[in-house]
Amino acid sequence: MSATKMRKIFTIFFILLAFARSADAQTTSVTQTITLTIVNSIGLTFTGSGTSTGSTVTLPFASVADYSNGVTSADQAMVVQSNKSFNVSIKSSSTNFTYTGSVTPTPTVSIASVLQVWVSVNSTGGSLSYTTYSYIPSGSATLINSGSNGASETFSVRYKALPGFSLPGGTYTASILYTATQL
Repeated sequence: MSATKMRKIFTIFFILLAFARSADAQTTSVTQTITLTIVNSIGLTFTGSGTSTGSTVTLPFASVADYSNGVTSADQAMVVQSNKSFNVSIKSSSTNFTYTGSVTPTPTVSIASVLQVWVSVNSTGGSLSYTTYSYIPSGSATLINSGSNGASETFSVRYKALPGFSLPGGTYTASILYTATQL
């Protein structure tokens, strides 16, 4: 037998062998369903600390001009993370400042009559209620309406204290509470 014929026979043999093997090959498939269970979630943190507690804001009154014009803070930045649109509200945790000093009787000073807030930066996509300095009310007030959902919706506030000349020396402390609420 010639080499050419042998090659043809081997080629035909291998083709038939491959065909026979493919006819015996079997396949199978499986499927799986994946279900995501997502709950509504919202978070509000101060960007400086990365927590729900911001750093202490100190507003020192060192001159007559400070008493006349008030003293303002630097921007206090916060971030909202929410999978739904949201509102942000503000309120003081008590009606009056806590006083530390030597004056007796202890002065009673309303937070709503001295401390103001302004939303100085708004990247939340929501509309603002405090576009200029406004006094912080004793009850809750909305700062931002209908902020957009997202992982990094930021805003900043500035404080301004205007105690006038009626308060005695000492330290006056207030806690301000911000609340982000999904719509």
